[in-house]
Amino acid sequence: MGDMRSAVITGGSKGIGAGIARAFHAAGWDVTIGSRSDNGFAASLGEGARHVTLDVREEAGHAVAAETALQATGRLDAWINCAGVSAWRTLAEIDPAFWEEMLGINLTGALWGCKAAAAHLGEGGAIVNVSSLAGKRGSANNAAYCAAKFGMNGLTQALGKELGERGIRVNAICPVYVVTPGLEDALADARSPLGGGDLDAFLSDFAKSQAALKRLPTDSEVAALSLFLASPAASAITAQCINVDCGVLPS
Repeated sequence: MGDMRSAVITGGSKGIGAGIARAFHAAGWDVTIGSRSDNGFAASLGEGARHVTLDVREEAGHAVAAETALQATGRLDAWINCAGVSAWRTLAEIDPAFWEEMLGINLTGALWGCKAAAAHLGEGGAIVNVSSLAGKRGSANNAAYCAAKFGMNGLTQALGKELGERGIRVNAICPVYVVTPGLEDALADARSPLGGGDLDAFLSDFAKSQAALKRLPTDSEVAALSLFLASPAASAITAQCINVDCGVLPS
């Protein structure tokens, strides 16, 4: 205990979050993975990884995740807010339940994660918010998700300023489409940009027409930036929202 760096990763049992958890663990970090249900992923990583059950919309669960990490290693060095949900709806179809779910998971969850992390991180500690290119530009039928991710980017900038005097860095990663089962499910909705068409053809066309590199990023590429931002190598980087988009949106 004490020497191994420790990270909490919400939404870390599948999709991009699992990729991040895998990368941190492979780099020698101890990882506490938070999600609503345990699918066995944490156990599959082996020693130095564990699962904690939490709904990111509830503040108390984040404190439990922090305490779990501290009990395992005696320290907390990084917190990755990766829990998220993507869905498209037209403005006329947005109801209070949908709005609350989209903001609750994508934005409120990140706020509670940042609050729990800030209570335990010391100088050199890092928070990484997994946002989206949808946090930088709006798109049709995507008002709730875009609002949540714009909010997450604002949260990142504000807390980067607020926590900087304590030596805690706060950054966000803004990926474009990363192919995961969750994205595939979301795009299957007729209101999505896919519009009920062929998934592979849509993503291929998008990459060729929109991305400078003519491809889309992978979860391992998002994970690599997460690991960098949590490391001393990124010691001068805070309050930034960095695109991982293969050049879709130059900034």
